[in-house]
Amino acid sequence: MKAVPFTDVKIEDKFWSGRIETNRKTTIPALFKMCEESGRIDNFAIAGGLKKGEHRGQYPFDDTDVYKTIEAASFSLKVHPDAELEKYIDGIITYIAAAQEPDGYIMTARRNRSEKLSGRLGSKRWSNEAGGGNSHELYNAGHLYESAVAHYYATGKRNLLNVAIKNADLVCSVFGPGKNETFPGHQVIEMGLVKLYQATGDEKYLRQAKFFLDTRGPGGETYTQSHKKVIDQNEAVGHAVRATYMYSGMADVAALTGEQSYVDAIDKLWENVVGKKMYLTGGIGSDPSIEGFGAAYDLPNMSAYCESCAAIGNIFWNQRLFLLHGDAKYVDVLERTLYNGFLSGVSLDGKLFFYPNPLASRGQHIRRSWFSCACCPPNIARLMASLPGYVYACSDNGFYVNLFAASQTTVKISGKKVQVSQETNYPWDGDVKITVNPEKPAGFNLYVRIPGWARDEAVPSDLYSFIDKSDEKIVLKVNGKTVLVEMQKGFACINRKWQKGDVVELNLPMRARCVAANEQVAEDKGKFAIQRGPVVYCVEWPDVADGVVSNLLVPDDAARLNAEFKPQLLGGVEVLKGTGLGFEIDEQGNLEKKNKDFTAIPYYAWAHRGMGEMAIWLARQDAAAIPLGMPSVAKKSSVSASVSDANMETIKDGIMPANSADKTKPFFSWLPKKGTKEWIQYDFGGVYDPSIVEVYWVDDGPAGEHRLPKNWKIQYKAGNEWKDTWTPDSWIIEKDKLSRVVFETVKTDSIRLVVEMQDGFSAGLYQWRVK
Repeated sequence: MKAVPFTDVKIEDKFWSGRIETNRKTTIPALFKMCEESGRIDNFAIAGGLKKGEHRGQYPFDDTDVYKTIEAASFSLKVHPDAELEKYIDGIITYIAAAQEPDGYIMTARRNRSEKLSGRLGSKRWSNEAGGGNSHELYNAGHLYESAVAHYYATGKRNLLNVAIKNADLVCSVFGPGKNETFPGHQVIEMGLVKLYQATGDEKYLRQAKFFLDTRGPGGETYTQSHKKVIDQNEAVGHAVRATYMYSGMADVAALTGEQSYVDAIDKLWENVVGKKMYLTGGIGSDPSIEGFGAAYDLPNMSAYCESCAAIGNIFWNQRLFLLHGDAKYVDVLERTLYNGFLSGVSLDGKLFFYPNPLASRGQHIRRSWFSCACCPPNIARLMASLPGYVYACSDNGFYVNLFAASQTTVKISGKKVQVSQETNYPWDGDVKITVNPEKPAGFNLYVRIPGWARDEAVPSDLYSFIDKSDEKIVLKVNGKTVLVEMQKGFACINRKWQKGDVVELNLPMRARCVAANEQVAEDKGKFAIQRGPVVYCVEWPDVADGVVSNLLVPDDAARLNAEFKPQLLGGVEVLKGTGLGFEIDEQGNLEKKNKDFTAIPYYAWAHRGMGEMAIWLARQDAAAIPLGMPSVAKKSSVSASVSDANMETIKDGIMPANSADKTKPFFSWLPKKGTKEWIQYDFGGVYDPSIVEVYWVDDGPAGEHRLPKNWKIQYKAGNEWKDTWTPDSWIIEKDKLSRVVFETVKTDSIRLVVEMQDGFSAGLYQWRVK
């Protein structure tokens, strides 16, 4: 099957058209500006001798941010011609071409002799490519090829394509059987080479893509998926972006060569991800330490990594699996990721971005305009620009409606021109009207996806399931008459001789549903999540009393949710209103349950109204709720520290970790400081007489950067001076528990915790209690 190209699909949708336009008018120009301000574009000019200066940037793959932004802009140019933008891109391409060495090699950090990056680059070309892929030379090349092909298709110009071809010819001459048999440290060149093959027809690029897949493993690291041959892998491990780019490359090569062993492997890998390692949002990558996959069912919420690039890789991979197999289950995962794990990565105004996309927050997470490692923003931009290409697909005698969005396209089916259009207010409304207008009467199959969530299937595995079973019916009509839904691989198949003006109407039930996770997902035990259509919901601090989400309990018999569209809220969203119970501890230490109203919003729209609590998974059982403790001195205090950290407020939130290496709970860290003396303090806002402190220290083990401190003490403010408190005991330091110290009572309006860190390590704390 083939996807209908994005250039042949006109989106007229209330939900997506505005976002695509924001991407064109705001995001892409902002990304070019950041590439300029960060020195990424000048790096090419310096490498080409067109400017003087020092190389700027922290990573050898900074070149790819320019390539990806050009790719996004090229997609936009194809749909919205813009002479000024095209001229600007040509100027950048002039720099890129100048930076290319005579034999085709191109990497600005090496040609500019970046001293800062010399350790990562290695002494010679490609010498540090394998292993962790520190040099990223082949990764850079892959994104160059993708960008060049997009620019060529958009403009017809070969100025960037010629650069890509020259580099690819060099790569093909250096790497291969009996030559340099190194595998790419960070996958993506496999997809890039396939696109170059499709643009030029030169089969050596397809052969080279297959070589890079076949030369990977065994005996390498799980981090780079080089621990086994690619065809022997059946569990998703390591860096999530690397993995999904590799799986996508395998699908590309398999589609063009018929390599069944690739298909068998990625089918098993997909079952592993969707069955054991995927978040409800479609996000993947639970382990921040490797930006990748953790163990089966290890899906913590607040520490979830769920990199935006990994969500994009998941969309790439599932699109390719659909094109291989024609099964709607892959589009179900794609859609889930698109509306949730991907869309949360960009702000409504198109200017700010998430790198990780957690499923819970205490207010420590905010979107940013740019990152030193800026792979996610331009990746988001290029997917958004090409989004119309995911709506429809064609086979020899069939037309597939994969995603629901008001749109129109014209395709050829069995040699006959057919116009197809959609009218819908999806995802807020489940009514979809599809009009078929063949140039002449034409017989073919129309496949309309019936999403799994509409068939009482939360995901195509047992990882998540609906708590409440639905008896609502899916209704399908052709020219006003109800027809029997004949299902084929998740699609309603309608076979008929289509006439001009034929209308298919689909009604999907859109009631809010409660979702439970598999019992083996420890983080979500006793909890539920809310989903309506493809959209996953969350509860955020402005929409509950006291701004506290963590103490909310919604028993199953109280989970009645009322939907209401709010056109002025967060760009126009369907909200869900309900009533639960708020757990609180009164002044006598007794547990109280009080009625607590809440409003749930789409997860993608969170973090637009200030910093505070957010959660997708809500308690449905008492044990899963975290009671709101009675106000304490610490809770009412303001926090400051010698190092600014977004998690400062979490030290007084009452959330206890399981141990000193608990990655699922937020903590304050003095990073990047190591081996120094630092402090954090409470300003009470009045005079108190503290005499007890309890501190829960961070010590995240051999792979972490935090250790228990060398020593610590408490100081109090006396006038304008800081004085040490006195204790008859030692300042004990304990791991995996609260370190409790009693000191002589002082009267003060501020106290300070002072630490001396171990050499080479930082320190941090989960909780700091004061009594």
